[in-house]
Amino acid sequence: MIVAIASGKGGTGKTSLSVNLAALLAPVQLLDCDVEEPNAHLFLKADVETEDVVSMAVPEMIPERCNACGKCVHFCQYNALALAGGKPMVFADMCHGCGGCTLVCRRGAIREHLQRIGVVTTRSTANGVRLHSGCLDVGNSMASMLVEAVKDRLKPGEVAILDAPPGTTCPVVATLRGVDFVVLVTEPTPFGLNDLKLAVAMVRALGLPFGVVVNRAGSGDERVQTYCAQEGIALLLEIPHDRRIAEAHSNGQLIIEALPEYRPHFEKLWQAIQQQARTWREAA
Repeated sequence: MIVAIASGKGGTGKTSLSVNLAALLAPVQLLDCDVEEPNAHLFLKADVETEDVVSMAVPEMIPERCNACGKCVHFCQYNALALAGGKPMVFADMCHGCGGCTLVCRRGAIREHLQRIGVVTTRSTANGVRLHSGCLDVGNSMASMLVEAVKDRLKPGEVAILDAPPGTTCPVVATLRGVDFVVLVTEPTPFGLNDLKLAVAMVRALGLPFGVVVNRAGSGDERVQTYCAQEGIALLLEIPHDRRIAEAHSNGQLIIEALPEYRPHFEKLWQAIQQQARTWREAA
């Protein structure tokens, strides 16, 4: 079973939920797909075992073969190719590596070379959490491609927790594709509710089963709970507003270890996820 932990905004407690759920379910796979700012490793003490460079193919022009027909320019939807003064130009940072330009060029005036976009690291904890983290190179914008490289490490048939990037952008969609269930983490604030609605719209558009976890419950109002009830959205868990949780998190500690009384909360969450996933399958 593959479960993604997502949120409409940053700072809701998505990573905290991911690492604690992974520690509870160990042995388990944990994929940190927040490749622009991966931080799951801060809570799981383990050394890097492997670090694999991830590259993508970008076009390179062969000027003497190009007749400036413009077919490659018209094909590229990302404006990574242009003609200036009858000469072809490549904007590698805008390329998405689809390779279509090489296919439409009948003169063989385009070849590809590999350009690094980031790395994927692998760590293993003593209790059996296998963590794969993507880290995008500074200045690179190909987060979705690196997310796919992280997901390539998934082992079929094993339980996996995916820590998604915040928001509703392309890297989030890339993370959620193919998962069995999505947990949307929110907080009881006006901003939390607004961004939850955006995340719900995204998950529904993808046709994925999902439920909501309210973090820091009791620190705001009940509008998130009311919204979930009105929309028929399963409220999987409410984690109370507790200063001790914030202190443990700030010290890089797992909640279920620093505050064992919260372990049943995460056990309840996993049971609710399984139940909701089963309900969605039966209704499909």
